[in-house]
Amino acid sequence: MHARDSVDKSAADNHDPGPSGEGRFASGAGTGPSRDARPNDAGPDLVLRTGVFDADDLRRAVTRIAHEIVERNHGASDVVLVGLYTRGVALARRLAAAISSFESVTIPVGALDATFYRDDIGLRAVAPIGPTEVPDISGKVAVLVDDVLFTGRTVRAALHALLELGRPRAVQLAVLVDRGHRELPVRADFVGKNLPTGALEDVRVRLAEVDGGEDGVELWGPPVVTP
Repeated sequence: MHARDSVDKSAADNHDPGPSGEGRFASGAGTGPSRDARPNDAGPDLVLRTGVFDADDLRRAVTRIAHEIVERNHGASDVVLVGLYTRGVALARRLAAAISSFESVTIPVGALDATFYRDDIGLRAVAPIGPTEVPDISGKVAVLVDDVLFTGRTVRAALHALLELGRPRAVQLAVLVDRGHRELPVRADFVGKNLPTGALEDVRVRLAEVDGGEDGVELWGPPVVTP
């Protein structure tokens, strides 16, 4: 297993949320902004627009993605799931459990912090959040897992970091929510929900094992001003 100290993807950046998924949840202790540009870093100025997923919806999305990963790769024997801190790691573990439930195989799961590989490293403060621990990926299908896909800069950084740890046969990307607004040519292979958003809106994800409470995904944005 490869290990590397990692840094907090949740470091403040109002344009690119940082190395973790790309969404966060408003409540729950320790929930900070997501990695790729997050408008919700503005916090108090945003209001709830709508619920996107409740706990059951999120569970179904994870189950569907698990089946799609197996179908796409004609099985799961060569699949390694690599979650991006923080919620991507939790999602990778859920996907591994879901796949194991119907394929009767144990899926290796790793954790990756790509903060030091971001292209804005000199523009924001960074701090360690947890170690990078990735199983052997040489000759395997490495599936990067994150909560929200936004500008694509976190994924680019994660790909750079991953390829320093081995030479996988293929790299695929699974995300819970794709909110659009790409700044780099990045596209997810597996998506729980495509969610059109405004540039100033924020997708907030809550996972019970990370944030406490019930799972959920919500869309927040600036309050509507009426004349």
